[in-house]
Amino acid sequence: MIRKSEAASEPASFETAIEELESIVRAMEDGKLPLDSALERYQRGIDLVRHCQSALNAAEQKVQILEDGLLRDFPADAGARDND
Repeated sequence: MIRKSEAASEPASFETAIEELESIVRAMEDGKLPLDSALERYQRGIDLVRHCQSALNAAEQKVQILEDGLLRDFPADAGARDND
């Protein structure tokens, strides 16, 4: 069960938030949680999704700044050239 202090805390990083979100999804998919616990975890999941979306938006803005306001697609074969 998620403690109230845990539910209110911000994740340490994007990766931590994703890991916690995956854990919540697994627990809910198991279907063995009592209703109250499931609702608490659902709310925590919503908070984590919002946190992750905010982090992704911030990263996108930083990339736009670094790219002079232009987002560009990576070439499809860029990964293949790096592995040569």
